[in-house]
Amino acid sequence: MNTVIFKEKPVHYITEGEGNALVFLHGFLESLEIWDDFSRVLSQKFKVVRVDLPGHGKTPLIEKIHTMELMAASVKAVLDALDIQRCVMVGHSMGGYVTLEFAKRYPQMLSGFCLFHSHAAADTEEVKENRRRTIEMIKLNRKGFIKQFIPDLFAENNTVKFAEKIDMLWHRADKMSGQSIIAALEGMKARSGKLDLLLNTAIPVLFIAGKDDMRIPVQNVLAQAILPRHSEVLVLAEVGHMGFIEARDDTMEMISCFAHKQF
Repeated sequence: MNTVIFKEKPVHYITEGEGNALVFLHGFLESLEIWDDFSRVLSQKFKVVRVDLPGHGKTPLIEKIHTMELMAASVKAVLDALDIQRCVMVGHSMGGYVTLEFAKRYPQMLSGFCLFHSHAAADTEEVKENRRRTIEMIKLNRKGFIKQFIPDLFAENNTVKFAEKIDMLWHRADKMSGQSIIAALEGMKARSGKLDLLLNTAIPVLFIAGKDDMRIPVQNVLAQAILPRHSEVLVLAEVGHMGFIEARDDTMEMISCFAHKQF
């Protein structure tokens, strides 16, 4: 198992392939395993790096609140250990928030980045309140929350089609402790907005959005996609929040083409 010690705790990661670095960050309640198919294909062209963010997968709870700053620093520790000085970074959902924080802190290390069903705005007061209620729910019924949360990430018509994948995601998420889940929710709730970063960055940005995403509405993504100097956008019909499953081939090809251009 590949690990780097960060704040006296092991951060788990996997590398495959050779060449320019393509770094994948998973979302909330996920792990680096969501990128298995992507890594299998893209490692033929790139050095693919996948990281288990703090409290997820095989990386343990590091602090009571896993801020986006802490998560970005944990990714930086992995890249430093691998002597990777530049990369294209892809972040799904919460992983996109981490990617934005990484872009703020270490812009010289990014040739480009992808917000994969993610966005740059801070939580609204309504969303913050929803996260507070979710935290209380997890304290009472962690398993029940996970089982309800994951199917809702898919477009309604895809829940039957991808039933096996949903079951697999549920079983992986069920390995997370309540403390780790709450640490991530607290970190997302506290994160700052990064719209100014999008407006001022010279780093090319790829946005991937699903038309049926109930978590991050496609119109919000499109409004942000006009901010950077260089944006590329993939909007997917009949896709919710899980395009790496719901539209695997299309999203994989788009990320590959985007990364090639940046290198």
